[in-house]
Amino acid sequence: MSRRRRVIHKEEKLDSRYGSPVVARMIATIMKSGKKSLAERIVYTAIEKTRQSSETVDPLEVLNKAVDNVRPRLEVKSRRVGGATYQVPMEVAPARALALAMRWIVNYAKSRKATGIADALANELRDAANGQGNSIKKRDDTHKMAQANRAFAHFRF
Repeated sequence: MSRRRRVIHKEEKLDSRYGSPVVARMIATIMKSGKKSLAERIVYTAIEKTRQSSETVDPLEVLNKAVDNVRPRLEVKSRRVGGATYQVPMEVAPARALALAMRWIVNYAKSRKATGIADALANELRDAANGQGNSIKKRDDTHKMAQANRAFAHFRF
């Protein structure tokens, strides 16, 4: 058990255009050096571009589907038992799963070269919504690691 204090959770912020906490988290993940208006412009442009390529009515449908597809269910955490370190598979809390999904989508969008960040984010969201792309591969690798180490699941406490 951790010796630190309990975490005080803040209330979810909503974005100004769609009123969605998922979009607000995406903006916060994209943001660098406090430049929120630039991050908002990037995210809203990416949402519009993903919306143009599909025939959906809801603009956030692709974003929500992409985030749900990328969310990990299991991850491994290092646990030290008797001088040895084991990779113990653990279930991921919903807040952490959302944070990991956002981080993976944004990082792989940033690593896509040859296009602007808004185009790269739109392409990564589109790929994740379709069940392919780098962020989906990262989730699958995380699940494979947890599956490979399930023999150490009894060290979970």
